[in-house]
Amino acid sequence: MTKKSSTEIKQQIIKAGREAVEQLIIVANEKIITNTEDDLSADKLKNAAATKKLAIFDAFEILNRVDAEENSIAEAAKVKKGGDTSGDFAERFASNKK
Repeated sequence: MTKKSSTEIKQQIIKAGREAVEQLIIVANEKIITNTEDDLSADKLKNAAATKKLAIFDAFEILNRVDAEENSIAEAAKVKKGGDTSGDFAERFASNKK
């Protein structure tokens, strides 16, 4: 069994996170009242609405974190390849001398 790098593991987590967001979107899109003849108590309606709210907020939280990790991986790859263009010439030249 080969050992995976941190980047490979992060990419798997990112993929799983995006899939989780898709599932949360499905939950958020489900109708609370599926049959108008259903007699749902106010408490059940309140719980269903809270579940939808939680699904939406969780999806945004996961998506924000996934995007941040993707950006982090991209920046690390750019720096590793020497493509970091942040800072002025002197800063880049000094960091390349190390």
